[in-house]
Amino acid sequence: MTSLSHDRHCSEIVAQIDLLRATIEGADLTVPVPSCPGWNVGQLLRHLGGGQRWAEETVRTRVTGPLSDEHFRDLSAYTHEDPAVLGPWLAEGAERLAETLREAGPDAELWTPVTGGTTAFYARRFTHETVVHRADATLALGAEFTLDHEVAADALDEWMELGSLPFHFEVHPWMRELLAPDRTIHLHATNAAAAEWVVDLTGEHISWRRAHEKATVAIRGPLVDLLLVTYKRRTPAEADVEILGDAELLDFWLERVSFG
Repeated sequence: MTSLSHDRHCSEIVAQIDLLRATIEGADLTVPVPSCPGWNVGQLLRHLGGGQRWAEETVRTRVTGPLSDEHFRDLSAYTHEDPAVLGPWLAEGAERLAETLREAGPDAELWTPVTGGTTAFYARRFTHETVVHRADATLALGAEFTLDHEVAADALDEWMELGSLPFHFEVHPWMRELLAPDRTIHLHATNAAAAEWVVDLTGEHISWRRAHEKATVAIRGPLVDLLLVTYKRRTPAEADVEILGDAELLDFWLERVSFG
């Protein structure tokens, strides 16, 4: 399974918001979100929409440094949101972001949180930011979360890439405790071809590869369940997965990894 194109990322930002709008129609948005403690569904979606608007301005103005993000971090004013108001607001922000990303193209240079990033970073990042927060809202509301396999695989690829960047050890030094001999983790999607990942903790940094290999511990299950477990939206016990090998290593990895 290959990574998605820039245009597909742009389309998915809008498509994921459309799916989210259908989920929240007529819903009680004051329901707490267990995977985002302290937020209810309305606050979560104000955070998501605010983040998309932040990204749109970032790309449109080709910033050389980060814009303030306080407007989508402080959610105290959004405790009682109306889906009839919030839905169109979300759609407007997603469409504006997708249009700005398409106009810029994938290679425009600007500030990104990681070195060497371009516009493509924001297209991919906000595709999966939207996917995961759609999962947060969907699961909080007791609905079933489904996701296209190509999108789910790309989300796991991105998680692996960003989560293995060496700077995490500077920000979260406790992540270094993951590194030791004979520590490898195999994620194997049972319902999607070529959707397998190996996380390698045996070197000086975290590394990963798409591969089918024997590992210290393997987690097997549907692709979307693997994504939700990796993003800590479901525990292995809650998800439809099978653990083979050193389950304590899997738990330790999930405890210590910080991206997402």
